[in-house]
Amino acid sequence: MKKFALILAATLLAQPVLAKGVQATNAYARAVVSGVQQSGAFVTLKNTDATPNVLIGASVKPNIATRTELHTHVNDNGVMRMVEVKDGIPLPANQVVELKPGSYHIMFFDLKTTFSAGKKFPLTLKFKDGSSTTVNVTVKEMQAMQHNHAGHAAGAHQH
Repeated sequence: MKKFALILAATLLAQPVLAKGVQATNAYARAVVSGVQQSGAFVTLKNTDATPNVLIGASVKPNIATRTELHTHVNDNGVMRMVEVKDGIPLPANQVVELKPGSYHIMFFDLKTTFSAGKKFPLTLKFKDGSSTTVNVTVKEMQAMQHNHAGHAAGAHQH
């Protein structure tokens, strides 16, 4: 019985604190051709809490990608460039923030698997209040998104 109690306690302690008041929906990632080592993911975040929060990070299992970063686009003397978001993505109280092409998004680097249409994988989102949530991401064909995401196609990533 002691062994069971210890296993149960260890399991409960290992569980992430679920995000209080943050709902994650419509999570998808860009499909890429074999050999491309990066992709982006997008998700709609709704902060239903009366307290602001901040998305401070995201992660996937090591068999998906080596590195995951929060990014946005900035206008650098007339040239749109992607940059890492170091301070997180603000989630104002009672508002929706859409991570979408050409705006805030999540980048995966050094892909360990091909992001082909229909593939699904878990993505863990981490928040400033110490909570986290995991959302299932579905990979979608890039052509369906291309008209909204010019300049972010394979090989266009610049810092």
